[in-house]
Amino acid sequence: MELLGCLIWLLAGVGVFIVGMNFMGEALEKSAGSGMKKFLGKISNNRFSGVGVGAGVTAIIQSSSATSVMVIGLVNAGVMTLMQATPIIMGANIGTTITGVLVALKNDIFNMIMYLLAFAGVMMGFAKNEKVKLFGSLFGGLGLIFVGLEVMSSEQAFGNQLVKDMFTDIFAKIDFPLLMILVGVIFTALIQSSSAATGVVITMVGTGVLELDLALFIVLGANIGTCVTALLASMGAQANAKRVALIHFTFNTIGTVLFATLIWIFKDQAVSLLTSFFPKDDPMSLQMRVSVFHVIFNVTTTIILLPFVKQLVEFSKKVIRDKKSAEETRTLKYVDDRLLAVPTVALGQVKKEMDYMLGLVEENIGYAFNALETRSKVNGEKVVENEAIIDFTNGALTRFLIKLSSTVEGSDEVIIGSYFHVLNDLERIGDHAENFYEIGAEMADKELVFSEAAVDEIKGMCGVVSQMFEISKDAFENLNGERLNELTELEDKVDEMKKTLTARHFARLAEGNCSVDHSPYFSSTVVGLERVADHLVNVGYSIVNPVGSEKENA
Repeated sequence: MELLGCLIWLLAGVGVFIVGMNFMGEALEKSAGSGMKKFLGKISNNRFSGVGVGAGVTAIIQSSSATSVMVIGLVNAGVMTLMQATPIIMGANIGTTITGVLVALKNDIFNMIMYLLAFAGVMMGFAKNEKVKLFGSLFGGLGLIFVGLEVMSSEQAFGNQLVKDMFTDIFAKIDFPLLMILVGVIFTALIQSSSAATGVVITMVGTGVLELDLALFIVLGANIGTCVTALLASMGAQANAKRVALIHFTFNTIGTVLFATLIWIFKDQAVSLLTSFFPKDDPMSLQMRVSVFHVIFNVTTTIILLPFVKQLVEFSKKVIRDKKSAEETRTLKYVDDRLLAVPTVALGQVKKEMDYMLGLVEENIGYAFNALETRSKVNGEKVVENEAIIDFTNGALTRFLIKLSSTVEGSDEVIIGSYFHVLNDLERIGDHAENFYEIGAEMADKELVFSEAAVDEIKGMCGVVSQMFEISKDAFENLNGERLNELTELEDKVDEMKKTLTARHFARLAEGNCSVDHSPYFSSTVVGLERVADHLVNVGYSIVNPVGSEKENA
């Protein structure tokens, strides 16, 4: 009964430790969102820069798995190449070692400070200010990590002789390097965090439950186990995204095989070397031996394999081949569901996708206006293709934003609300552009020609709408509100033109200067242009009035 109680206490400690890590990681991710964007903005073909970006991002969010998933999403969205992604994955392994170092620093004084930090974090969570609550999550998470560690190492858990005897007996039965590596793989795959797995191993060594030589093999296995998250994230993704996960797995496996072989052969020398770094037998020194090994493993593996990035990429391409027999499913250009793991980055990619969509709408408007003025059927296939992408982007991005909205708060919620409205407006402008093109094409087929006066009127109205498009696009893409008053004035002008042109059209009909056959085409064009102007105002003003009222969509 006593043993069962101790095991429950131990599981509680592990649970608190993992919850603390999650709280701290999420808080760091939110508070450093703009910083991660800058890191990602520095991505280049420079391998050393890539390693630095990977290490930096992982040090910020305290999860190499999250970094790997984010990179898979970026590669899947076509934002990053395999050559750029591989060094980042290597750097992520280095960044994740910080958790182990932090855990190894545990001592009585440090623990007291962390407990107070946990209490302060909980109290800050009751504040109304979002920034204070965010820092509360950060402090509370950091404190809970050490609360969990203390629970694990207490007399009711690893410190209990019954628990020590049980684990000593278990490890004595599986005292074989490959089995210990397997333990590390399975444990890490189950809890989805190599940092947490390493933290538990470090605590076990510090309490004397686990010998250092066995702990080294478990740590090696944990580095393979952490690849499971990335492998799962790549399922259903494009070939390149699957290759990133394979490169991550291959990198860690090669490093594990290399180090496992060396330690297996030179076990006594390896233990002696780590002991010489920290000769004392107090818990902190014992723990630092494991932590330092974790750092040495990841840094050394990166140094050894960094020159072979190209070979790793080529290997992944040979294992995972492109599908040549079937056309790939249409996907978003910059956005992928795997980016939901990092909401701040995902929101930036959504903006890129919408800028791209806006460009397609602008292109179709140009083709449509040309078709109206010249009754030409040129670029018809391009209009249809662009419209298909616009419709797909609208639907796919709307679904993505619905998922993303549950992960953000504060100002980001307002931005997402704005994006929902803008997506609707862009999709409607795209529909009108397609209608304009069809009007021009149908008139060409029927050999119908507007009167010279009607052509001039439509050209003039198209010109004003084109000016509005330029202002609206600049406002949304560059967050530039300097010309919004001009946008409103032009919209008023379009409203007046609609009334004037409609009146003139009926006057021409009455005078016999215009055929009744032309009437539906002229009226549809004028009404459509006026509605496009309304949507353009909504798009432009979305940067200053994100969730304000819109004109009636039609």
